[in-house]
Amino acid sequence: MAGIDPADEIATLTSKLDSIEAVLDPGEMEREAADLREQSADPGLWADQDRGQKVTRRLSYLEAELTRLSGLRSRLDDTKVLFDLAEAENDEPTKDEATNELAGLRSEIDQLEVRTLLNGQYDSREALISINAQAGGADAADFAENLLRMYLRWAERHKYPTEVYDTSYAEEAGIKSTTFAVNAPYAYGTLRGEHGTHRMVRISKYDNQGRRQTSFAGVDVMPVVEQADHIDINDDELRVDVFRSSGPGGQGVNTTDSAVRITHIPTGIVVSCQNERSQIQNRASAMAVLQAKLLERRRQEDAERMDALRGDGGRAWGTQIRNYVLYPYQNVKDVRTGMETGNALSVLDGEIDEFIDAEIRWMRQTGR
Repeated sequence: MAGIDPADEIATLTSKLDSIEAVLDPGEMEREAADLREQSADPGLWADQDRGQKVTRRLSYLEAELTRLSGLRSRLDDTKVLFDLAEAENDEPTKDEATNELAGLRSEIDQLEVRTLLNGQYDSREALISINAQAGGADAADFAENLLRMYLRWAERHKYPTEVYDTSYAEEAGIKSTTFAVNAPYAYGTLRGEHGTHRMVRISKYDNQGRRQTSFAGVDVMPVVEQADHIDINDDELRVDVFRSSGPGGQGVNTTDSAVRITHIPTGIVVSCQNERSQIQNRASAMAVLQAKLLERRRQEDAERMDALRGDGGRAWGTQIRNYVLYPYQNVKDVRTGMETGNALSVLDGEIDEFIDAEIRWMRQTGR
């Protein structure tokens, strides 16, 4: 941004923050937060565990967003003062400090601006994510586990609670599949661009000749179902099997037949859950995942109908969305947006915000 007057850029960022607040409406956010604080003070709130969790998660999110908005305002004001002070006293270290702070503000406000683009029907929902190893044998299973860690680390960086419902471990290494929840408002809208096939190229850890291996993993992103969605499932459409949990588990987890597998006969969708000790809890979690998969199926069917009406002929995103190359060089590139970086290891450690922001902008531009 060389050559731009700091005062002009601060004015531009202030104007952009005004526009963001016009969309987010902090006044309404504060009113909702006040109502949720009253609800959270009710001793009877936790009689319904699900409602209690929803209230506290929503309140935590709103308070964090309000603090973030007010903090950005305050930092813009402080940065202007720093530049004025540096100029008045010809203080280069202070000017450098102000320049670094301005760069940080620019990045944070740009990221917040992306949040205003999340206005789809289900974008405000929490998210359920499934990862499945595809072609590539043990390398694909290992890659699927890498992706699980990547998303959990991303959520951890943002202080988003997560809950792993089910993990099926591969025989040699890694995982066959997993399903987990990101329990934060707008998690679905934020992450839905991650839906698709991810491709990894690297030297195989499981080939004794050390050859290069290409492997694939599929990621499905679904919105959490709410009562208003009316996802009705008849008992006679379900086959329910119980089995003993497998793989790593806490004491008692894999000593009883508490794991649950549910097959939705009309669609062939199969879900399972084994993270709880109680068969009843596992069945409830598995039903939540099944409802989310059926809701996402309905959303995709609606989108395909709209594409047909627009004359798109069912144009798809394309199943492959991102390439991760670790050999003979390091590179991660999104095939839709063109976003790329040479620091592949940081991406696999959860630093995927630039990719997510680019996806959101791309989906908005293309009407996805």
